[in-house]
Amino acid sequence: VEALPDGRAALKARVRAIPAEGRANAALIRLIAKAVGVPSRDVVLVAGATGRLKRLMISGDGPTLIAALEKIATSR
Repeated sequence: VEALPDGRAALKARVRAIPAEGRANAALIRLIAKAVGVPSRDVVLVAGATGRLKRLMISGDGPTLIAALEKIATSR
């Protein structure tokens, strides 16, 4: 988790895919889906397709997703 200049927090992730033809976005979706334990189809990019900051929507059981995200945030 990284603090942004405007005070918001963001989950920082890196993928090896090149940012062409949506490859990096697809890799990010797969990475996040695997990290929180949902199928890739349950993670949707809702904003930031061409920018560095992305907004994702993850479908699934709320408490389970929260627990997975908290685990990711505190593991570093």
